[in-house]
Amino acid sequence: MTSKAPSRDPALAAAYATCQAIARREARNFYFAFLALPLPRRNAICAVYAFMRQADDLADDESIPCDERRRRLDAWLAAWHGAANGAPTSDPVFLAVRDAVARFSIPLVLLDELVAGVALDLEHAPGAAPETYSTFADLYRYCYLVASVVGLVSIRIFGYHDLRAEKLAEETGIAFQLTNILRDVAEDAARNRVYLPLKNLEQHGVSLHALLHRPPAAPPTPAERDLFAALARLAEHYYGRAHFLLPLIDGRSRPALWVLVSIYHALLKRIERADYDVFTRRASVPLWQKLAILSVGLLWSAWARIVG
Repeated sequence: MTSKAPSRDPALAAAYATCQAIARREARNFYFAFLALPLPRRNAICAVYAFMRQADDLADDESIPCDERRRRLDAWLAAWHGAANGAPTSDPVFLAVRDAVARFSIPLVLLDELVAGVALDLEHAPGAAPETYSTFADLYRYCYLVASVVGLVSIRIFGYHDLRAEKLAEETGIAFQLTNILRDVAEDAARNRVYLPLKNLEQHGVSLHALLHRPPAAPPTPAERDLFAALARLAEHYYGRAHFLLPLIDGRSRPALWVLVSIYHALLKRIERADYDVFTRRASVPLWQKLAILSVGLLWSAWARIVG
């Protein structure tokens, strides 16, 4: 899969610049990987990130009633559908994403799935029963919509020729989202959400009530540590799929994917080294480590351009 020739349209260049600014400000771990991409691909991936950020911001603004957020998200999606089908638009994100879709042959259904993933949390009204998933199969579907679809869009931009890359990108996205879930257990519980499957809680003797109503800053119990370790092992399994994905990605984009996988895997490793204490501190990868990973990726990227 290859891209079309770049455009010299000043409005489009400005639209991509807007998306790059959004990604630089908001993307954190992702943006380090974006820097290792050739410019046309970096532009496209920043456009997709900005699109996802807009949808996420509409869905997550808890100062607005849930029904109103849903209405605004639906209106935004309808405006995107119009722009995607050629209607005039002044939205720089829509302009950039429309160009990226055409340039990299991104199926529009994947962007709709991105928005569907963002909208999942709107199905649970505040004050209602906690947002939960019964089994890992249920959680997998959630992870697919909020993370794997991002991977399936990204590999269109990265470039690949072997269809095996699609399933491997899906599974790599699962690894990323499981890492996010582990990191955010305390934050999610404060928002009446427990993404750890209820079946897994039962298997490890952890009650839903205990996770939702823990004493402030209390470290995890032995049962909770065992539960988190089991989810980390699943994440490690899916990170293993990324090793098979890397060789299937276009050589010019491979360093960027390696940077992204390395930073996210480093986050999981920090959770593991903290003995799964995700309550008294929020795990993060320090800037020096991200820069060290990025430096390797940039050197690799420069070499890939030299050798073609």
